[in-house]
Amino acid sequence: MHHQLEKHYVNRVGWLRASVLGANDGLLSTTSIVIGVAAASPDRNTIILAALAGMIAGAMSMAAGEYVSVSSQEDTENADLLREKRELEEMPEIELQELAKIYEKRGVSKETALQVATELTAHDALAAHAHDELGINEISQAKPLQAALASFGSFALGALLPFGVSLLAPIKQMVYFQYGFSIVFLMILGAVSARTGGSKIGIAVLRICFWGTVAMGITAFVGHIFGVSVS
Repeated sequence: MHHQLEKHYVNRVGWLRASVLGANDGLLSTTSIVIGVAAASPDRNTIILAALAGMIAGAMSMAAGEYVSVSSQEDTENADLLREKRELEEMPEIELQELAKIYEKRGVSKETALQVATELTAHDALAAHAHDELGINEISQAKPLQAALASFGSFALGALLPFGVSLLAPIKQMVYFQYGFSIVFLMILGAVSARTGGSKIGIAVLRICFWGTVAMGITAFVGHIFGVSVS
């Protein structure tokens, strides 16, 4: 009888987190900027310029911030791996016992734990310690460039919607069109991210729509205070 292998989603966590954050931020921040500007100054050229500037600046900022952040994580991981490599060269027996103790704590008998530690050490000592002692593996390992590109592309993609709406929507109803299209897109984004990550779609959609509404409502209110009332 053929059994279908279980489907796991944890291997997507690195790029998924950066992509969802980027798209969500691109959509929300650019829409919020446009809504704030439209509420204050109902001039299409000003609104388009604000949307374009927000999209470019935001995408570059997200990519740079993600790259620096993940690079810091990568530097820490590399420093730990270098330290572990030196310890394996200088005191291999102590490191072997340390690895065996880790398996013992997971419920393996002392004899089996030592055997497993010995075999893994013989195969690839550094990889064994990186995975089981430091918690570094191929899935969780920092990838700065991948994270930066995912953030840049997803932010720009998310920001394209409010930019497009700013070009086409009636100027007097700009705020309402921006909010309506953004909420629909946020619902789709929440559903896609939940589906990709294997989590509950309803909760993800409600969460992203609620906080999106709060963000856009605040910027519209600020724009209304400093400019012309929304009509």
